[in-house]
Amino acid sequence: MAMANLARRKGSALLSSAETLRYTFSLRSRAFASGSDENDVVIIGGGPGGYVAAIKAAQLGFKTTCIEKRGALGGTCLNVGCIPPKALLHSSHMYHEAKHSFANHGVKVSNVEIDLAAMMAQKDKAVSNLTRGIEGLFKKNKVTYVKGYGKFLSPSEVSVDTVEGENTVVKGKHIIIATGSDVKSLPGVTIDEKKIVSSTGALALTEIPKKLVVIGAGYIGLEMGSVWGRIGSEVTVVEFASQIVPSMDGEIRKQFQRSLEKQGMKFKLNTKVVGVDTSGDGVRLTVEPAAGGEQTIIEADVVLVSAGRTPFTSGLNLDKIGVETDKIGRILVNERFSTNVSGVYAIGDVIPGPMLAHKAEEDGVACVEYLAGKVGHVDYDKVPGVVYTNPEVASVGKTEEQVKETGVQYRVGKFPFMANSRAKAIDNAEGLVKIIAEKETDKILGVHIMAPNAGELIHEAAIALQYDASSEDIARVCHAHPTMSEAVKEAAMATYDKPIHI
Repeated sequence: MAMANLARRKGSALLSSAETLRYTFSLRSRAFASGSDENDVVIIGGGPGGYVAAIKAAQLGFKTTCIEKRGALGGTCLNVGCIPPKALLHSSHMYHEAKHSFANHGVKVSNVEIDLAAMMAQKDKAVSNLTRGIEGLFKKNKVTYVKGYGKFLSPSEVSVDTVEGENTVVKGKHIIIATGSDVKSLPGVTIDEKKIVSSTGALALTEIPKKLVVIGAGYIGLEMGSVWGRIGSEVTVVEFASQIVPSMDGEIRKQFQRSLEKQGMKFKLNTKVVGVDTSGDGVRLTVEPAAGGEQTIIEADVVLVSAGRTPFTSGLNLDKIGVETDKIGRILVNERFSTNVSGVYAIGDVIPGPMLAHKAEEDGVACVEYLAGKVGHVDYDKVPGVVYTNPEVASVGKTEEQVKETGVQYRVGKFPFMANSRAKAIDNAEGLVKIIAEKETDKILGVHIMAPNAGELIHEAAIALQYDASSEDIARVCHAHPTMSEAVKEAAMATYDKPIHI
């Protein structure tokens, strides 16, 4: 695998003489042009996939325009998705630590209070600074930025209703759809962003709800439930399935749920919502077992609908130009991100694969590399995922359940953070590292981590999977002491041999 990747990288640097002349000319002639001039590349959507694709395209010598309907770059991720919740998660964690843990470390504080307005202002400042930062990158790389809602007139023309109330037509030889995803609705549940909110509304509450019900036990629901639970809400999670985060390794999932329950989060699994009453001061949810049965009432001040996301292609006029989609609205593409319509491409949440910002970024880079005659590639089986609660849960590769389904013989190595010196020293030792490797070859198949900063620890494993490393490869790499990363090394030792510290 490592040799194949090296060969691929070398091959990607080779262009034909004609391509070299074309892109040299493009580099010399590119200018900060108006959106109405013909572009080499036009991207509809300025989220993680779109803005990264735009910058990379410009760096490769393409005359590039990016169209974004919000009038603020970064898409759902930066504005109402990835970044704002992480800001609130960190702020709420600081409050929780001050209230419950500081005294254990000899730090005495009194009258710890929440200033919700200040917390929200800090979150908004982080978003604003990052959005302006992307605009700066566009200017640096000479990407034309058009603020408005784009829709296809033809496979090479996009009509844009601008935020200023005007209309312009943007022309491009290659047009990339990067419009992301939207909140998935539930039948009979109307989101008003006041009593019944999406993740967007949950980021802008002006009061801490005494009782918060979260519909959906996925990444977003658990993260937002954690935010409000840490600062005082009584949180109940209603999930139709029999388990939380279905994509998570089963053993890790069980420990994760127990951890959240210890923090006060309540779960109603195998449960569906069949009625919603908002006529009073709060919300009354009628629920029943997923298989049917006796109905009960759950009362809440606020209900967060977090039942997943759906591709956002509304208003693009895909049917007008004949772009094919599947039954759930995802745009169908080949390995080069090309749709069935020549010159039209798609990346990120609008195509099959994990609905994750970093996956969209990789899609964007790979797509424009193909356009430049290079070789781009994204292995969706090796995209890491992280739940940013406390502790965090991060994973890459296959779960133990998935490995069992393949019939491959495997070994499992585990190491608890209770036996990690750094974790014990900072009094934050909940969780473990779990490594799954093929029995015959010791090739790593999956790594799962539940720990503080698991989202940072997982990338050692991501690199290992990308280059088909063995658990022994990780185990024989010297890890600094004392660090949380040593738990990864010890779990690797436990996979192919025996750990030292347990």
